[in-house]
Amino acid sequence: MKNKYVSQFLHRGAIFGGFGPLVMGFVYLILSHSIEDFSLTGGEVLLAILSTYLLAFLQAGASVFNQIEHWPLSKSLFFHFFTIYLAYVLCYVINSWIPFEPLVIGIFTIAFVLTYLVICLTVVLTTKAIGKRFNEQLK
Repeated sequence: MKNKYVSQFLHRGAIFGGFGPLVMGFVYLILSHSIEDFSLTGGEVLLAILSTYLLAFLQAGASVFNQIEHWPLSKSLFFHFFTIYLAYVLCYVINSWIPFEPLVIGIFTIAFVLTYLVICLTVVLTTKAIGKRFNEQLK
């Protein structure tokens, strides 16, 4: 049973991993037109490509945690949250998009937690509303 979830994690990650570098490319394209002396070394571009691929891979793969039926919701959310939080923090720090300073990491963490909670609340409320509507139609 565990292999099923590992293979789903890897499959989802592989399918969606390429979106990270695409987003990074568009961000760098916009920055190159917005900042007069914007330039990157080949190493910086390679690091950004690899790290954003890994970020997207982990974020897509982590969706499998919400489908492990024998896990309580709190455990699924914890593993999902922790996986993508760690991926984002590492990606942002490694690429120097945010400095590795406790205050900055703290602000990032607060913003990330609030965003995660808003998204989770939206998903839960939407799912409940759809379920309620289906149940009413079945009556």
